[in-house]
Amino acid sequence: MEHAVKGASGQVLKWQQWNRGARKVLWVLALVGVALSMPIGASRWQMEKTADTVEYVFDYSDLVLVASYQAKPEEFLGAELEKLKAAGVGTMSVFESRLDELEMAGRLGLYSEAEAALLQNKPVPANRNFTYLLFEGGAEQAALEPIIRDRFEASGIRVEDWSFDGLAGLVLETPLSDAVLKTMEPDPLALDRLSQAGFQLLPRLSDRIPYDQRQADGMLARFKELGVTRILFDGNAVKGAAEQANLRSLDGFAELLNKYGIGLSAIENLKKPQEGLNTLAYKTHYNVARLYSLSDKDAAALKPDVIVDRFLLAAKDRNIRMFYLNAAPSSNLDKGMVTHPMDNLYASIGGKDGAVQTLDRAGFPSGQATAFERDQPSWHKPLKGAAVLGAVSLIALLAGAFFSGLTLPVFLLGLAGSAGLYVLNSSLMEQGLALGAAIAAPTLAMVWVINRIYAHTDGPRRAVGGEWTASGSEATFQVSPWSAMLGGLSQPGTRWVFHGLSAGRRLSMALVMFIVTTLISLLAVPIVVGLLNNITYSLVLEQFRGVNLLALAPMGLAAVYLFLFTGGSFWTSLRRVLSLQITILWISAAAVLGIVGLYYLSRTGNSGTAPGFELVFRNLLESTFGVRPRTKEFLLAHPLMLLGLFLALRYRAAWVLLVVGAMGQLSMVGTFTHIHTPLPMSLIRVLLGLGLGLLIGLVLIAAWQIGEALFRRLRSRFKEASVHA
Repeated sequence: MEHAVKGASGQVLKWQQWNRGARKVLWVLALVGVALSMPIGASRWQMEKTADTVEYVFDYSDLVLVASYQAKPEEFLGAELEKLKAAGVGTMSVFESRLDELEMAGRLGLYSEAEAALLQNKPVPANRNFTYLLFEGGAEQAALEPIIRDRFEASGIRVEDWSFDGLAGLVLETPLSDAVLKTMEPDPLALDRLSQAGFQLLPRLSDRIPYDQRQADGMLARFKELGVTRILFDGNAVKGAAEQANLRSLDGFAELLNKYGIGLSAIENLKKPQEGLNTLAYKTHYNVARLYSLSDKDAAALKPDVIVDRFLLAAKDRNIRMFYLNAAPSSNLDKGMVTHPMDNLYASIGGKDGAVQTLDRAGFPSGQATAFERDQPSWHKPLKGAAVLGAVSLIALLAGAFFSGLTLPVFLLGLAGSAGLYVLNSSLMEQGLALGAAIAAPTLAMVWVINRIYAHTDGPRRAVGGEWTASGSEATFQVSPWSAMLGGLSQPGTRWVFHGLSAGRRLSMALVMFIVTTLISLLAVPIVVGLLNNITYSLVLEQFRGVNLLALAPMGLAAVYLFLFTGGSFWTSLRRVLSLQITILWISAAAVLGIVGLYYLSRTGNSGTAPGFELVFRNLLESTFGVRPRTKEFLLAHPLMLLGLFLALRYRAAWVLLVVGAMGQLSMVGTFTHIHTPLPMSLIRVLLGLGLGLLIGLVLIAAWQIGEALFRRLRSRFKEASVHA
């Protein structure tokens, strides 16, 4: 029996030795993964420089709608087109047409059965309900009649010739309410007019017309003759999405787009991605430009300088290369007239301080938006394999930091799981490993710095409440009402104050530890960039998943490590925590933390929102530095991290500040998970946050030192007064 116990003990010891040796190897593998991922990041850096031209687009249907509320619509329309051209708008967007829109544009007249009978002085037929239309002239008939016939006959609706008072027309054997819902090709007369006026055209196509390869070929051929280089989709799906299963329509439409050299536009921040867009993007070799749409409400309500700031930030931070302008008429009772935002848009786009010249000065000249020139050399694959190995190593090191026996099993399991997931879904594997590395590196950094703090201090507990008194050269814990409320988390004998290090020594140590912690956290960045080096992320056709988990996990793991894995047995610490008495104070603290956590998560990720005062502060930072550092980094996490390191070398209670400081470490890594943000911008943002955060942290340390000195002086005087009394 004793021999068996010794044998088992020996096996355990050998396993522990293997894990200790494995940690060294895994750190080497992680560093190799970091180094070999950097060339992939350099390739992405070069790619991001290949498409700087921005394109300004105006919605032509909005302009027609605004013109319809004017006394002389046609004259107004012509004048506004000239103003748009002069302001710098080079492209007009043209939607697919409907009969009611063609009527509003003055192309034809529409009549119901009753209206047509009244027009002809005839009684209304009792047994039919057709739609009647009259073309305004021969040019309108020649351009529109073939389109109308094709669309309605394709829907099984009979179309007959009709005329009245010398004007040619058609009878559509369907009610007017149904006829105006049929979507047709874009108005060819509008396309010709805008092209002749010198505008580039951006057709907006939908999936509302039954897909026909021949019809699509003819339409794209006409677009090509008019100089169209890009199309934008309208509605929830791209053209051909509905018929893909039966007709392989997306495949056919992609072939036509490639045949005519026409690319796509992807609208930013849609609530739901347009169905089929990813497929078309892939089949057109990602000939895609990202588009930001300024709503008609914002066009009317926002000041020109705010619009310019939005456009500049979108171009710099989010790779936006197309700006889409909307407008709408509105009734103004105060002015007693129908107003529109056209003048506000001219002020926002044109002029010395308008968007066109402002973005041009920032390196984004106006013209036709182009797709990124991307290259996927064969040497990317082995380097991405090194990134995979580095990510798995970091994840295994994280597991071993908490339970040393898990280092090797997690590493081997990670390799096997990554290989299997690569076969099933390589994108999911890359995102999973990127998330794991992004969590692991900041957490490992916090584990390292917590251990360094612990090594330079003395005491087996991590009490966060209590009082201290001097006893000889060290402080000993005294049981207080506060510790009682904590339910026994602190024990007699816990040291609260650590002597022996001067303020200057603590400051230098805090600075060094802050720098090393930051470097460890940033190990994840090249690996994340290498794993997610795909044009789909730059175009936001695919997004990094797990933003909320990344925002919380390193902070939570740092807190767990601080309270359960330092200075004593994990199981002893866990039993003590589980045996705590739940008090009103605990419940109140949990409620406060929950509210703060919800607010923090609401501000995290692509859908995060910010209050008005913070938006003003953001704009101030943007205008001051050119690149906006993250507020939570330089104003909160980094300063508190530096202050916490400085204080933790003397006061145990300050250790909790390290958990807040972990927010800054994870946020730096999180900045690089926004793949649509150019790498130089992310790097500058992180460096600015570090620089400003360090400065503010030094100010906090100076303020603490002054406050501490004043407190000691006041306490000394109070003691002297008590003695004399």
